[in-house]
Amino acid sequence: MWWENAVFYEIYIPSFADSDGDGIGDIEGIRSRLSYLKAVGIDAIWLTPFYPSPKVDNGYDVSDYCAVDPQYGSLEQLMRLIEDAHQLEIKIIIDVVFNHTSTNHPWFIEAASSKESLKRDWYIWRDSPNNWESFFGGSAWSFDEITKQYYYHSFAKEQADLNWQNKEVKQAVLQVIQFWLELGVDGFRFDVINNLTVNDQFSDNPIGEDGRQIHRYDVNQSGIMETLKELNEWIKEQNPEVFTVAEISSDNLSLINSYTDEAHFDTAFHFNLGSMKHLDLQNLQKLTKEFQEMSKQNKIPTLFFNSHDMSRSWNRLANNDYSLYQLFAVFVLINRGISFLFQGEEQGAADYEAQSFEDIRDIQAKNKYREMLLSMSEEQALLEANQVNRDRSRGMIAWNNDQDAGWIGIGPRNPEADHILTLYKQLIQLRKEEGPFQTINMIKLQEACLSYQTENLHIILNFGKRKVQHPLQVKMSTLFGRGTLSTDGNLVQVPPKACWIGKEHL
Repeated sequence: MWWENAVFYEIYIPSFADSDGDGIGDIEGIRSRLSYLKAVGIDAIWLTPFYPSPKVDNGYDVSDYCAVDPQYGSLEQLMRLIEDAHQLEIKIIIDVVFNHTSTNHPWFIEAASSKESLKRDWYIWRDSPNNWESFFGGSAWSFDEITKQYYYHSFAKEQADLNWQNKEVKQAVLQVIQFWLELGVDGFRFDVINNLTVNDQFSDNPIGEDGRQIHRYDVNQSGIMETLKELNEWIKEQNPEVFTVAEISSDNLSLINSYTDEAHFDTAFHFNLGSMKHLDLQNLQKLTKEFQEMSKQNKIPTLFFNSHDMSRSWNRLANNDYSLYQLFAVFVLINRGISFLFQGEEQGAADYEAQSFEDIRDIQAKNKYREMLLSMSEEQALLEANQVNRDRSRGMIAWNNDQDAGWIGIGPRNPEADHILTLYKQLIQLRKEEGPFQTINMIKLQEACLSYQTENLHIILNFGKRKVQHPLQVKMSTLFGRGTLSTDGNLVQVPPKACWIGKEHL
């Protein structure tokens, strides 16, 4: 399928490109950068939520699934974006958030109006709460004063969970998907899809030895696979080339892969790679070998180190070191798997750091700040909040030097931005020329040097501070990097913090 060797580019809309000077990225801003994305080599764009929303969770609290928030533009402008992208042979996938709606959504407003409402059962209600905790902190239950019952929200109290045991909910979701398919979107990224069902006995979750709640009964519950399989099969009936990717809130590879096996998603995000908190080469080797096992089962992993939910890899993994940063780029792009880049990654964009509580936009960080403020100073609470602050990757892209800060601050521009952009263009071009990569093998880690082979390419990533001499089993020529082949062709010498990509002579 088209997506197997594609390079995807995630656009966090409010922070990408502002076309009208109001400080908020918009659809016209994206349109103005399509030629740039084409020049980079991007095959598909993933748009984060653009729907009308109160923005409690920056758009993941949707109040209308079939419209565009006016601050981003109009439905007509989005249709033109899709058309223009297709003319450039760039596909468009969109975020869909079907675990929950905003409490401002007409569905919830009607459901909350009366216990006798026809949409009452579209959401989850109880006379008394159990001990389930929200993933944003605090109880997952909020009391509704009008009907005197509690409604369930696995995230913010303004994000009420839909009841997927109700067939009318499923049908309403299919109508939403049909709407966007008819407008020409090429795929869907399903947000927190493993939260979709809960234990209908509402048993209390256990508490671990560390005092934290174990989410045993509110994620990955019985019946979810059948529901999602039905959903995916329906989508493929409409168009077999539509791409579906699942976001699973887990780093358990077998659990993640079960959503492609049983629920029939094309792939799922592998956060055990993407959420690495620091450079751990043994873990990177382990994950690469797990991806090798996936290839034997015809499963294809997702390759990424950046997204809108985590600190940028320039800071988190490369420690502001250009030489190291390029090694991560090679791993993501010259490897077996679907490559996902996050806006600004190709320029080496750095983290935006909130300097005060007023600078924080992320609800998760706001809640953390308030929690920490009960036991520490404002300065210490801000430090703790910034550790979990998803705003770090959401700073405005610095397209020019005189750009004013927008809805959020500007992500610092990398002094090596031009060199990094050239690097990404070269690697994406190499991927297109040598891919698709169907296999991965010969995975080795020697000291700080990770090497692997995909098809007839041999990749050496030297993360260490010393040069390495790497033996070669067959005669190769240099495709990319700084390695030096010996005169007899039996080994290659790779400098510190450098890479080498060689190609077998067939």
